[in-house]
Amino acid sequence: MTYDVIIIGGGQAALSVAYFLRRTQRSFLILDAEERGGGAWQHGWDSLRLFSPAAWSSIAGWPMPSAGTTYPGRDHVVNYLRDYEKRYALPIERPVFVSSITRDARGFSVQAAGRTWTARTVVSATGTWRKPFMPVYPGMQDFAGRQLHSAHYRSPDEFRGQRIMIVGGGNSGAQILAEVSLSADETVWVTEDEPTFLPDDVDGRVLFERATARWRALQEGRSIDALPGGFGDIVMVPPVMDARARGVLSSVRPFRRMTSEGALWDDGTVREFDAVIWCTGFRAALDHLIPLDAVEDGRVPVTGTCSRDVPGLWLVGYGEWTGPASATLIGVMRTARSTAAEVDESLRS
Repeated sequence: MTYDVIIIGGGQAALSVAYFLRRTQRSFLILDAEERGGGAWQHGWDSLRLFSPAAWSSIAGWPMPSAGTTYPGRDHVVNYLRDYEKRYALPIERPVFVSSITRDARGFSVQAAGRTWTARTVVSATGTWRKPFMPVYPGMQDFAGRQLHSAHYRSPDEFRGQRIMIVGGGNSGAQILAEVSLSADETVWVTEDEPTFLPDDVDGRVLFERATARWRALQEGRSIDALPGGFGDIVMVPPVMDARARGVLSSVRPFRRMTSEGALWDDGTVREFDAVIWCTGFRAALDHLIPLDAVEDGRVPVTGTCSRDVPGLWLVGYGEWTGPASATLIGVMRTARSTAAEVDESLRS
């Protein structure tokens, strides 16, 4: 069978696109590499919470039920996405890890572990979780302690009584610092620059409104330079505010090199650590698109969400380069809707 559309990925972006494709009556299939639904949320650390209330954290069609707390936790989000799949009876095959996609005159061939699916168009919505990024520092290979990326962090309990260095100035770095500092003997927070903290009353609701204003400006051909951003700045969720009150929400600039026991700074300061947690972000998981010669410098050049160089290929949910706030639950709705409409229109021609 040749599908009209194959969606690669099974998280919030993939489900949002599928919701809008259902309205077009196009045949489609979702291929998800995970064992169960829930996307990357199921891999988040135990205490992970959203920045926004449930009402501001929904994907298309069905509001997220109340979690009973202001900010829903990881498990609530995972259960919501799993229930969403069932609610709309979305066609999903899993676990299917797509290794490559090729294209010929008939359309796309999608390959995974000896199996092949064919489709007239493809929507890639694989996100970033499978591509954690760690910078390269001299001496990293000599460090005798433990090193892990925030993608694999679960709980502060495993660092109780230890000396921990946390590297990275984003929200994950601040939140992990906040809870690890409660159980570790010592924490040092390393950031490239002095962290930027949003006002205490700014949460995901405000950030979504900002993203909406930027999206509208782009649609109208207006400059977004003068519009407020702040999407990468640190949201003052309660644990981070508590860390500030305890006096641990301060950082130092990067070290020169790592040593067998810790790190060395330019001023000669040497500190010893038992573990390093790298909260240094992710890159787009696009390896499956390499055979299409579509990837340039870790991204796919797009017009909106459509590949500029590969007709019939769309990308949804990877971050600002595929639409303002498109990597968030509620923010992906706009690009999912427009992508489904564009795919439907392309299949008419």
